[in-house]
Amino acid sequence: MAEKVLVTGGAGFIGCQVSAELLRRGHQVRVLDSMLEQVHGDRERPEALDSEVELIRADVRDGDAVARALQGVDSVIHLAAEVGVGQSMYEVERYTSTNDVGTAVLFERLIDTPVRRVVTASSMSIYGEGLYRDADGTLVENAERGIVRDGQQQWNPLDGQGRPLEPVATPEWKRPSLASIYALNKYVQERTTHIMGAPYGIETACLRLFNVYGPGQALSNPYTGVLAIFASRLLNGQRPMIFEDGEQRRDFVHVSDVARAFADALTLPQAAGQTFNIGSGNDRSVTQVAEALARAMGRNDAAPEIVGKTRVGDIRHCFCDTSLAREKLGFEARQDFEAGLAELADWVQQQTAEDRVGQARAELEKRGLVA
Repeated sequence: MAEKVLVTGGAGFIGCQVSAELLRRGHQVRVLDSMLEQVHGDRERPEALDSEVELIRADVRDGDAVARALQGVDSVIHLAAEVGVGQSMYEVERYTSTNDVGTAVLFERLIDTPVRRVVTASSMSIYGEGLYRDADGTLVENAERGIVRDGQQQWNPLDGQGRPLEPVATPEWKRPSLASIYALNKYVQERTTHIMGAPYGIETACLRLFNVYGPGQALSNPYTGVLAIFASRLLNGQRPMIFEDGEQRRDFVHVSDVARAFADALTLPQAAGQTFNIGSGNDRSVTQVAEALARAMGRNDAAPEIVGKTRVGDIRHCFCDTSLAREKLGFEARQDFEAGLAELADWVQQQTAEDRVGQARAELEKRGLVA
């Protein structure tokens, strides 16, 4: 049944795609977005946001604006958040205010204006390190590593006997290990969503997104997704910059698949009360991804710059177990990775971007957050 859906943060990279998917399914869409300069530049409205979408330019922490945005709404997709592990470690108040207080304001206003369901965007970052298996075949949820210092060659977590741990796909039942303020924020958003839903008769669901990529990413934001950061560097004639040794493994999922997951989680009865991983189910090293994007952009000469250092809050390996989303949502990532990279590369070639990666690295190093 068609509904009127409020999408907070809906003018962002993922939000524009989610809004388009909702429109395709016959819903009406209203967006609440602060249009933050770091993400949107000086634009009044993103080109990717469909003209049928009603845009309210306001901060999610503005209770009066949120109350107005909720008028006549049947359901909510909550995407509004400051994004970025590194920046969250020194802009702690801004991240915590926008992410945690913003979510609190939304649910406080929902007390007076309840909706059928709220679906909140969470993140794979809440896991910290992903799930591992030790040499004896035992699964390890609490793998840890210290901050890696210059010259140390062992990047991977070890077991108590000093043996390497094997990374395996991370399922939703793995306990959180919050290694950054951003991860803490996203976990608070998750828990606030589920805690506040039941007492007020609001169905809830949360989606833990893995590394989302595709056209429309904020190329000038050095704290956005890693593929957008690589693309910005390549577009500006620079080599992709990779921390550690480049062998850390991640799961990359196309934004069109993520948009479908949100639209399904909003309507399917079996999604209520659940938290789902949303990823492709395939893992790749960060170096492999950087090299593939360089090829797609015709920059075979741009070998990645391997920094050999790590950032506080970074983790080694984490990739997605999609079993629960497949079982409950019927979710399968459809976009082929190479085809998705080609699409991203074509879009990037038509953009201009300011390469701020060096500046972001300097900010982290100044605060002792790179070792």
